[in-house]
Amino acid sequence: MKKKMLLIPLVLLLAMSLVAIGCPAEEEPPPPPPPPPTDEEEPPPPLPDDYDTRDSIVIGGARPLSGPNQAIGDFAFGPIYNMWVEEVNAAGGIYVEEYGKKLPIELIIYDDTSDIGTMTMLLERLILEDEVDFLLSPCSTAFLYAASSIFDKYEYIFLGAEGGCTTLTAMLPELPWQFSVLNYSDHNQVPVLADLFVEWGVETVAYIYIADLHGIEYAHTAEGEFLKRGITVVMAKSVPPYATDVELLLKEAKALEVDAFCVFAYPPTTLVVVPQAMAIDFNPKAIVLGPGGNFQFFCDMYGAEVLEGVSGFGAWNAKSSPAAAEFADKFNERWTVGLADWWGGLHYWAALQFFEQAIVEAGTLDQAVIRDVMATSTFDTVLGPTWFEGGLLAVECYAGQVGQWQSGIFEVIDPGEKRTADPIYPKPLWPGL
Repeated sequence: MKKKMLLIPLVLLLAMSLVAIGCPAEEEPPPPPPPPPTDEEEPPPPLPDDYDTRDSIVIGGARPLSGPNQAIGDFAFGPIYNMWVEEVNAAGGIYVEEYGKKLPIELIIYDDTSDIGTMTMLLERLILEDEVDFLLSPCSTAFLYAASSIFDKYEYIFLGAEGGCTTLTAMLPELPWQFSVLNYSDHNQVPVLADLFVEWGVETVAYIYIADLHGIEYAHTAEGEFLKRGITVVMAKSVPPYATDVELLLKEAKALEVDAFCVFAYPPTTLVVVPQAMAIDFNPKAIVLGPGGNFQFFCDMYGAEVLEGVSGFGAWNAKSSPAAAEFADKFNERWTVGLADWWGGLHYWAALQFFEQAIVEAGTLDQAVIRDVMATSTFDTVLGPTWFEGGLLAVECYAGQVGQWQSGIFEVIDPGEKRTADPIYPKPLWPGL
């Protein structure tokens, strides 16, 4: 009996073994599909076509190396962009992620001879023949206006420099490549000047303006802003661009005994107003000069005593901020202070700092990508937090709108916290009078 009981488990074990041998093993289910790739796991973008050959960033420009606008270019944006390129290249270049390295800047600059037709032709040569990566801004209001359609046509970032254009303001929504840097007539210089005139008690004003887009826009804006504040314009006369003899108009303004006299003109005209006014003893309570009156060489030419109380557009100086003081020292060390532009200099430098950071942030030299970064970003520059609104440098970013020569310094006299000195009004008599 015991033997039969022992055989039962053995038989069962043998039967189970035979079943196991005769039946195929069940297949394991396939592994689940991998999860979709996350952002971090996306394949890297393709390398640029010129990845192996690219060794620089080429920036071109049609600039006034000769002709009447040379006096602006040589003392405004010219020293600034050259100093920026030197500084960038000394640091090895601008880091561009898609190339995985820093790329130095190579400049191609042609002389537009201060001629608009030559400027537009050269811009297209730089784009179509030289195939530059980026373009510098041309110089002066009318040139900016003429160039805007070319930048837009070829989809090149248009980072402005000398000049601002009221005529373009309404067109900016259709000009997505435009980034205007300099403050100008209605952005926001003449409104601030009109507020100062109210503060000073100015009741009558005369002005001359060049028959050029710059002069026409300033004259038109001034008429409206003065009228809104109850200031009477008793004389408004145009002069040819680059006029150098305005004595008859100064005599007319003197006979009208105006409180304030404004000059909406370029340096060839602006620079002769002071000696011609002195010659006829025309000494209004306020004199406001356009481009040229903001240059340090203008003060060096006539002397601090002569220009005491003479106003102009701008403005900034070493007292505007610690960063401005540091930049002024850097500029003086490189160029000497005689080349300083107390209107645009600080703002041009900030714009180039902004542009450089936008390239780094974009990680590419693709114009469209960089444009989008510029249009939506705020970067720290020599102006502090810096950004663009609707194609214009935000009004809050400017160091000042109106300046005045006081003891050889172009002081910011805007009402408010950016003022670096109280205005002088009335202006002192010319020395010796």
